[in-house]
Amino acid sequence: MVDGLGNPLKILFTGGNVFDSTIALDILSGVDITGSIVMGDKAYGAKDIRDYITANGASYAIPPKSNTKEPWDCDWYQYKERHLVECFFNKLKHFRRVATRYDKLITRFKSFVLLACIMILLK
Repeated sequence: MVDGLGNPLKILFTGGNVFDSTIALDILSGVDITGSIVMGDKAYGAKDIRDYITANGASYAIPPKSNTKEPWDCDWYQYKERHLVECFFNKLKHFRRVATRYDKLITRFKSFVLLACIMILLK
C-alpha cells in the first residue's frame, strides 16, 4: 500500500499462490483510511472490500469488471492516479536484489525490501 505521493505505507508478504484481493482487507485494516480515496484495479472490486471502504468513511476509485451484473460508477480522473503504485514497484525493482529475488528465505527478502523502502523514502 502506498500513499498519495507513492511512498510505501504498508507491505505484506504472502505466498505465490495467494491472490492479492484475498488479503486486501488485512492491509486496509492496518491503516486509517477515513476521508481518503482507495484506488485499486478491477480485482479489488469485490463487494466486501467496497463495503469495508465505505463503512470506514472513505471512498474508492475501483472500476467494475466487464462481466459485473451491477456495475458501479468509477471516477476515471482519480483512477489515473493509481500509476503511483506502479511507479513504486518500478523504484523497488531498481534494487537488483529485489528484482531478481536472490534470497530464498522470506525473512531475508523481507528485510531487504524494507531496506529498499527506506532508501526510497530517503530520496
